Amino acid sequence: MKASVIPALVLTAVLTGTVAARAQPGPYESPARPAPTNEIDQLVFNRLKQLDIQPANLCSDAVFVRRAYLDVIGTQPAAREASSFILNRDPNKRAKLIDQLLARDEFADYWAMKWSDLLRVKAEFPIDLWPNAAQTYYHWIRSAIAANQPYDQFVRDLLTASGSNFEVGQANFYRAMQNRDPKGIAQAVALTFMGERADKWPTNQLAGMAAFFSQVSIKTTAEWKEEIVFWNPASTNAQTTATFPDGTTVKLTSDRDPREVFAGWLMDPKNPWFARNIVNRAWFWLLGRGIIQEPDDIRPDNPPVNPELLAYLEKEFVASHYDLKHIYRLILNSQTYQLSSIPRSTKPEAAANFAFYPVRQLDAEVLSDALCEITGTTEKYSSSIPEPFTFIPEKERSIALPDGSITSSFLEMFG
Repeated sequence: MKASVIPALVLTAVLTGTVAARAQPGPYESPARPAPTNEIDQLVFNRLKQLDIQPANLCSDAVFVRRAYLDVIGTQPAAREASSFILNRDPNKRAKLIDQLLARDEFADYWAMKWSDLLRVKAEFPIDLWPNAAQTYYHWIRSAIAANQPYDQFVRDLLTASGSNFEVGQANFYRAMQNRDPKGIAQAVALTFMGERADKWPTNQLAGMAAFFSQVSIKTTAEWKEEIVFWNPASTNAQTTATFPDGTTVKLTSDRDPREVFAGWLMDPKNPWFARNIVNRAWFWLLGRGIIQEPDDIRPDNPPVNPELLAYLEKEFVASHYDLKHIYRLILNSQTYQLSSIPRSTKPEAAANFAFYPVRQLDAEVLSDALCEITGTTEKYSSSIPEPFTFIPEKERSIALPDGSITSSFLEMFG
């Protein structure tokens, strides 16, 4: 059979739902059959067995090297990097490549981009941070990722931040919210760090959590667009009691910032929201679908498809002292992550239970960088705010842009 015919047959199999095993794997699959290599695989494959779903074959080395580069550092491999990996006979080469990618500078660029989306790093409407603040915020985020700061400390720094939004990057967490009254802050905190849509909570539950943020004040300075975030016990909104989302009520005292009290509760290892939310989001980022789907819609009537898998990742995350790279490494080294995108089952439950790796659309920034590298061209960026430091050299990669307001016609078109 001619090699050029194989991709067409693979596509036909996917489109028609044909799942019969082939004697010879196509260019997208490895001849090796999947077998559990870690606890993630045991839990996923056990669930698939219960559902009578066959997992896909493992992906080929050519597929894996491209997938790993794009998922870990948002950058396609150079031709020499791809060929070197494919020709390498080391049986541990996939694990070694994962470690190398997690240590590269592009890792901080790519994941800072993801966190900047989540934390609303944007100088222009509707966030209106102004370039000074957006740049400071972004560089704080990127530095934390580059240093692999423990996630609990990262979140604590955001929740308890005070100071100038031009000088203290994490203080922009409060400045970047469109609704900065206590309930608006509580909703943003719940969505970002608990994966819950607090606007759907009972009124008293939201009000109880909002009380922890009733003493947050923001004042302007003589500097254009500069604002100071600070704890203000004398605020007219200040409340004397607050209620955690689990229903526990506490008395607030004038000698301790209520945000610190809330942060202490949120990061308690026994907290049912904190670790669960971020490991579910990490799984979503790497596999295109959350164990709880959507990752920002965690609620009692939206249960995980594999509760044991989610519980295992939570336990590992806490035991690692909130090391996100540890979770990424576990997922990336699993056979589950390394499955082919060609399903071997037509059952509708296959996708939700991770029986194959989903084909996904690339981020606009990643696609832009890839096309520029392939064609030897550069992208021209612009920002409607005429500040000197919103000028970005054309050779700057899109994944490293420090402000969501800096864009191009390509990025606008592809979202």
